[in-house]
Amino acid sequence: MACKNWNQNGASMTKNTGSHQNPPDLDGNTFKLVRFSELETDGKLAWYFFADQCRHCLEPPCKDAIEGYAAGGAVQDEATGAVYYTSKAKEAPFEEVKDSCPYDIPRKAANGQLVKCTMCIDRISNGLIPACVKICPTGAMNFGERDAMLALAKERMEKLKTKNPKAQLLDADQVRAIYLVVDDPKKYHKNAIAGLNHGIVHKLAARFLRAPASTRVQTAASG
Repeated sequence: MACKNWNQNGASMTKNTGSHQNPPDLDGNTFKLVRFSELETDGKLAWYFFADQCRHCLEPPCKDAIEGYAAGGAVQDEATGAVYYTSKAKEAPFEEVKDSCPYDIPRKAANGQLVKCTMCIDRISNGLIPACVKICPTGAMNFGERDAMLALAKERMEKLKTKNPKAQLLDADQVRAIYLVVDDPKKYHKNAIAGLNHGIVHKLAARFLRAPASTRVQTAASG
């Protein structure tokens, strides 16, 4: 709710499907979604919750995909690493951008704009923390300098491993939104860890090779 409130996103029409997960997926109004899985293992029932959102990759393939069509359509903030889309992003084919993401995150809003979590770039660039972190009552989420957050995450992981030997950080060397889980990541969500990272997708690669040299240099430099 904090995310929707801050971004002034409306609700999406949905219905009860018998799951604690609602709405059923990310969409043009929902940038962060708590995924829910109910699994039985050795006769024991377990619930898994996973707060799915953009991971703000260190080298974001969605930015490459968008920039192949619209210069300035995607921005990676130098100070924070936050990856966000501008109004120019709608010039890029949505399916190609979505396919480039190893976590299946980008969505298209009703107005055609490509959207996702922005890491609350408007908040953090003004000394505030992301809305979801600010509102979290349990301290489950933290925000800060990457080195400090990695140190905190590793410390917590080592403590958890005493009782949960499968505890691990997910793709910590590739992303800025780092998750700590205590079981097989796939039990939380199929895209909890990166799928095949397309990087520059096939269509973009072909267009990149056919582009004039000056364009190729500019595109490469923007990544």
